[in-house]
Amino acid sequence: MLTVFSIEYMRYFLHGLFLLAGCFSLLCALMNWDWFFKSPNSQLIVKSFGRPYARLFYGITGLVLIVIGAAGFL
Repeated sequence: MLTVFSIEYMRYFLHGLFLLAGCFSLLCALMNWDWFFKSPNSQLIVKSFGRPYARLFYGITGLVLIVIGAAGFL
């Protein structure tokens, strides 16, 4: 079977995306960016638990994604 990308390349690409998404989520939580927490996608968490707990949620989510992404490169 002919493939364009090898499995190893896709594995590194996906773990890189996990790292990138984790860094973004953690940075948004630490910097408390208004545009992020007022976006429609994050409003469910913000309205349900309040902004401080939404920041905590996104910070923990970011850390988990960073750990998963980093573990893929080991």
